[in-house]
Amino acid sequence: MAPDFELPDQHGTPVRLSGLRGSRVLLIFYPVAFSGVCRGELGQVRDELIPHLPADVRVLGVSVDSMFAQRAWAEQEGYEFPLLSDFWPHGQVAQAYGVFDEKKGLAKRGTFLIDGEGVIRWSVVNPISSARDVADYLKALS
Repeated sequence: MAPDFELPDQHGTPVRLSGLRGSRVLLIFYPVAFSGVCRGELGQVRDELIPHLPADVRVLGVSVDSMFAQRAWAEQEGYEFPLLSDFWPHGQVAQAYGVFDEKKGLAKRGTFLIDGEGVIRWSVVNPISSARDVADYLKALS
């Protein structure tokens, strides 16, 4: 089972994973907003993944940035999907998913596909410096 959590999105609206039951969730952890690799990855999610997703899939981005940083970045980059703030307690959700880098205080690049019943069906974890391939997300969803 995917660890349940509730985090604020970039607008301060609480998002609870268990509240999305019935939908598949693509949970994408990224280290920090405004970084080059993260910008590239989430730009691909925005441009290459979201337009091709089935209606039952929800995309959630998660980092240790504050809600305010998430909002500024989403507005700057045109990200319309929720960017969740794992700011405080610092990295608690990333820790629950096993993707928190204690030395750097950031999440590794972990992605989890969670089915409508809350079970993790697929995952990939990359080091902070290595981008993920969005094509892998589409394969996992099919």
